[in-house]
Amino acid sequence: MHSGDGYLDHLPWQSSYARLPPRLYARVLPSPVPLPTLVRINDRLAWRLGLDPEALRRPESVEALAGNRVPAGCDPIALAYAGHQFGAFVPQLGDGRALLLGELLDRDGRRCDLQLKGAGPTPFSRGGDGRA
Repeated sequence: MHSGDGYLDHLPWQSSYARLPPRLYARVLPSPVPLPTLVRINDRLAWRLGLDPEALRRPESVEALAGNRVPAGCDPIALAYAGHQFGAFVPQLGDGRALLLGELLDRDGRRCDLQLKGAGPTPFSRGGDGRA
């Protein structure tokens, strides 16, 4: 699923969550989609995150942001967590269709997660989860 030599392949990706105990996440590759199309780039946010908005508009970046390729240096995972759902505590929930590609430091040195939402089913998916 890694391919090409795109802009996102050269970013300083970090994956601190993937160094946690394996019960806290599942490694999952995104499900590809046919002919992804860019709808919009938030230029101000891209700049704030230290990303080049024009580079994000390139076809290989759109492929990566759609989940059709995983940028080099990324370690996509679905996070597991616990919480209350429908009024009861559930000891294991998780990202049913979101994948954390990795983390980047923004222009102020703050760690930011880059996550794909609707990237396909994960081990935590329920019937309505998956591609969106």
